[in-house]
Amino acid sequence: MRDNDMSEYTEYLREVLSDVGPVTARWMFGGYGLFHGGLMFALVMDDVLYLKADDGNRPDFEAAALPPFDYEKRGRRVTLSYYQAPDDMLDDPEVAAHWARRALEAARRARR
Repeated sequence: MRDNDMSEYTEYLREVLSDVGPVTARWMFGGYGLFHGGLMFALVMDDVLYLKADDGNRPDFEAAALPPFDYEKRGRRVTLSYYQAPDDMLDDPEVAAHWARRALEAARRARR
């Protein structure tokens, strides 16, 4: 799967998260990175949305018992700073925008 045959789910996410501004998707890691203003703030893997996390917003994910994105590489478990988005987030545009903005803030802090 490449940019020109983006999954319907990824296209849907671009629309739902557009309240934060224009969202683009780029093929990477066997899934898609979602970007705003050149910053990757979300990852879509196997039609699951993961949002950028750091010390500023990680407690929100942990309080909701949401798992981090991880994968196996050379027999070791690698965990990235992205956490699964809450399932009901996409049911409410205001809630989606809130979580997306917090993920963008984490991406901006990581860039510094």
